[in-house]
Amino acid sequence: MNTNATIEKMQKMRLKGMKRAYESSFETRNQDTFSNDEFIAWLIESEDNQRNNSRTERLLKNAKFHYQASLEEISYTDDRNLDRNLLSRLSDCSFIDRNENVIITGCTGTGKSFLATALGHQSCIKGYKVLYYNLGKLFQKLMMAKADGSYIRELIKIENHDLLIIDDFGLQAISNEKQMILMDLVEDRNQKRATIFCSQLPVKNWYDLIEEKTIADAILDRIIHSAIRFELKGESMRKKMKK
Repeated sequence: MNTNATIEKMQKMRLKGMKRAYESSFETRNQDTFSNDEFIAWLIESEDNQRNNSRTERLLKNAKFHYQASLEEISYTDDRNLDRNLLSRLSDCSFIDRNENVIITGCTGTGKSFLATALGHQSCIKGYKVLYYNLGKLFQKLMMAKADGSYIRELIKIENHDLLIIDDFGLQAISNEKQMILMDLVEDRNQKRATIFCSQLPVKNWYDLIEEKTIADAILDRIIHSAIRFELKGESMRKKMKK
């Protein structure tokens, strides 16, 4: 058996995980302790792990998160009003399969973005396509797309993501062209895809954000209806970390 030729073929076939495991087996002498079937199964498992890890890395990169966060890092102190059981149920990401919205509200620093990012990170691990956007920047991007004729194409790209995270919802009033863009976004995803909204404003104040009240009714009915809600409270997490 020509070992070098086998390794070269693995490289050519892009079997990176299998190649790495095969090469390491000569150092660890794993092949001496495995039966033929066990050794083949080990090589295939190594390749599968490599592909899963590469896919997760690619999904995390494409999500464009502002920072890293994971569910394991979430703080459940009593003052936060964070339902551990509810978050545990969301951790399997089945809410994405059910096309459900999640609304996270709370004052500045209470960990809204961190919680949303942690859910997004978990979704990438599970193999879902995630996209993270600050609402102001998303409006900016789509208004530019309208100007250069790529608006529909950009909407389709966003719609193709299993989970869209919209951060800083409600920092500014939504008027004129922006409310129609938001309507397009929400309508495209309604009962088809999952969306997470993060806002400093309580949900009861969202209606006042949108200038045209008929459009406000249509948008908020699609967002809020049957949405899973978190209302975070307590001292700013940034202040706690600084202390």
